[in-house]
Amino acid sequence: MPRLLEDTIAAISTPLGKSGIGVVRLSGPQSRSILAKLFRRQQQDLGDRRPVLGEIVDSEKGESLDQVMVTCFLAPRSYTREDVVEISCHGSPVLLRSILQLLIREGARLATPGEFTLRAFLRGRIDLLQAEAIRDLIEAQTLFQARVARQQAAGGLSRRVQPIKERLIQLIALLEAGIDFAEDDVAVPGDNEIGEQMNTIRGDLGRLEATFAAGRLINEGFSLAIVGRPNVGKSSLFNALLKEERAIVTELPGTTRDLVAETAQLGGIPVRLMDTAGIREVTDRIEQLGVDRSREALADAEQVLLVLDGSEELQTEDGNLLEELEGRSYHLVINKIDLPQRLTPDTLKTSARTRSLISVRTGEGVEALRATLLRDLELEQAIESEGGLLTNLRQEQEVRSSLESLDRVKQGLAENLPHEILLLDLYRALKSLNALTGETTVEDILDHIFSKFCIGK
Repeated sequence: MPRLLEDTIAAISTPLGKSGIGVVRLSGPQSRSILAKLFRRQQQDLGDRRPVLGEIVDSEKGESLDQVMVTCFLAPRSYTREDVVEISCHGSPVLLRSILQLLIREGARLATPGEFTLRAFLRGRIDLLQAEAIRDLIEAQTLFQARVARQQAAGGLSRRVQPIKERLIQLIALLEAGIDFAEDDVAVPGDNEIGEQMNTIRGDLGRLEATFAAGRLINEGFSLAIVGRPNVGKSSLFNALLKEERAIVTELPGTTRDLVAETAQLGGIPVRLMDTAGIREVTDRIEQLGVDRSREALADAEQVLLVLDGSEELQTEDGNLLEELEGRSYHLVINKIDLPQRLTPDTLKTSARTRSLISVRTGEGVEALRATLLRDLELEQAIESEGGLLTNLRQEQEVRSSLESLDRVKQGLAENLPHEILLLDLYRALKSLNALTGETTVEDILDHIFSKFCIGK
């Protein structure tokens, strides 16, 4: 790691393709000296955070490549806490590559994916939770995801973890002092006091672990399968939720014979909507393949909308689906409420989480269904009330590992084990929390995390 920080790295920091402006970034001890070999300007000096107009010149050929704006961010007041130079030029891919090649020729090294952020982490500019949040912010597909990632990058989760760590360290120090200075009449905490402090720490950690469900949902989105027998309005509802005519809709039963999937947004959460073929007993081989895929989608989907036709009495296929979904959490949708109703939803015995009455033809109830689905996710409450969320499996595993260590301490207290033994598990719990923020993270974990970044960040 120290050798890595000795290099000066360079990369194109804007996406590939033509644009009005493109940015090439340098970071490292030789950033300004490398720039000086290529940058021609008027008398204005390169100060900290002050854009300067000039030209990038090929020193060997004496040719000007482009008129550019250069901004220097001097250490430690930069993203990487090193000297950073950003060259803003016209966004021609050929021009950007040419400037990058000149920088490499003059002594810079091509940055690896995520190396700028890795340097920010190694130099203490950010912790590992913030680094992961920066990656999530770059990859955000919706404004809601970006909002949550920005909150995490600003240290929301780190600020939530830090008090837990401090209380754990205080408990460790209390037990250590009782052991090391027992001969000096230092008060040794009783098991009841240790247990109370343990319960406080464990309660906070448990609430943090519980945020993973919402955090993972925000970060990754979820899949939503629309199922039902033929001609109940599944494809029409699919189009209504997408707000575009994606699936073919006719009055003929069995129009949809294959799985149709599209990604949409539900309150800023990416949702993979799946319109399925009508589930019924069929003899047609092609339609049977569609029904098989529908059942696969039904089994794999994280959320399910079961659509029934309110203008008809409950059919055998409806009853079969209700039985199949019994005991499983799903959403029941009664469609075609603009027609005379022959189905009474209150008489249906289901395990549905919600029941919605809609008419896809008139649009009545569709927005209410959207609101119901979003409210059922309870994401807003999680974000507003908790402040920081676990958003990936690595984070959840470290918190769970810490909880398991604390559970062993609790068991040890019940068995009246010596404090020396309890300390071993307390230190393991602390190690897991340190790995969460990156204070004791091994190199292969860093490689795994930062390799997912784009080059230039």
